[in-house]
Amino acid sequence: MPTPTDRLMLLDTASLYFRAFFGVPDSVRAPDGTPVNAVRGLLDFITRLVDEYRPTHLVCCWDNDWRPQWRVDLLPSYKAHRVVAVRPGDQPDLEEVPDPLETQIPLITAILEAFGITVVGADGFEADDVIGTLATGAGMPVDIVTGDRDLFQLVDDDARVRVLYTARGVGRHERVTAEWVRAKYAVEPGQYADFATLRGDSSDGLPGVTGIGEKTAATLLGRFGDLTGIVAAADDPDADIGPAPRRRVREAADYLAVAPTVVAVARDIDLGELDLRLPAAPVEPELLSAIAEQWGLGGSVTRLVDVLAGPE
Repeated sequence: MPTPTDRLMLLDTASLYFRAFFGVPDSVRAPDGTPVNAVRGLLDFITRLVDEYRPTHLVCCWDNDWRPQWRVDLLPSYKAHRVVAVRPGDQPDLEEVPDPLETQIPLITAILEAFGITVVGADGFEADDVIGTLATGAGMPVDIVTGDRDLFQLVDDDARVRVLYTARGVGRHERVTAEWVRAKYAVEPGQYADFATLRGDSSDGLPGVTGIGEKTAATLLGRFGDLTGIVAAADDPDADIGPAPRRRVREAADYLAVAPTVVAVARDIDLGELDLRLPAAPVEPELLSAIAEQWGLGGSVTRLVDVLAGPE
C-alpha cells in the first residue's frame, strides 16, 4: 500500500532518449568510438529529475508497439509519416530511427536493468498506454515526464496526476496541471483528447476536422461538453452551432467515429504484478561498473548512483 510520502514518476522513455540523442553532441562516444550520446543524455535526465522531485517509485515506460495495428486499422494515417520506406513485401511498420540511436537502445535497456530501474511495456500498446494505466488509480502523486501533448488528457488535480512537459527541454520543463491546460487551451484536461481529435496533430498523423482549429475546438467543447455532444449538435437543426462548424463536423463524420478511440490513452492494460519502487542502489553494481567502463559512461553513472543514494 502507498504511504503518504510515496511519489510515482513515469518516464516516456523514447521521448527522452530521442531528445537526448538530438540534444547531446554525437562527439560523446565510447572508448571504441561508438556514439553514446543518447545513453549519457538519458542517464543525466533521470539524475536531474530524481534529484529535483525525489520519487519513491519510477518506471521507464516502453513502446513495445510504437504504432499498434488496432489504431492503424481505425485510422490508417496514424503515424504513417514515421514509417520507414520499405520494398513491397517487407515489414511495413518499422519506425524511422537514426542508426546511431538505434544501436544505443540495447545499451539503454542493459544499463537500466543493471540499475534496477523498472522498465514496463505491453505488447500491442504504446508507452502512452502504459503510462495511462499506471497513472490511473496509482494512489499516490504521479509525475508523467514527456514531450507528448497527448498525455495532457491524464492530468487530474484531484488524483494528483500532472505532466512534466519537456518540449522546451528537460531542464526547462513545465509543470502541467489542470489550471495550466485551461490557461493554454481553454479546455479541461478531460476534454483534451476530444480537443486534439478536432484540432488534429500532424506529428501523429491525425488530420483533424478541416477548418476547425484550436479556438473553434475549444469554443465547441465549452458549449457542448464533449465530442459526442458536438456531433449531436451538428445533427440537430435547432442546436446553437454555426453553419460552418456544423457542416465541417458533419463532413468529418467518418473520421470522428474512429479518431477518439485512436487518441484516447488506454488506462486498463493488464500489466501483471510490478515492483515500481526506485532502488536506493544499483541491483547489479559489478555489471553496472563493467558497462560504465566499457562504454565510457563513468560520470553519468556515478551521478545517478549518488542521487539514488539520497542526500547525505
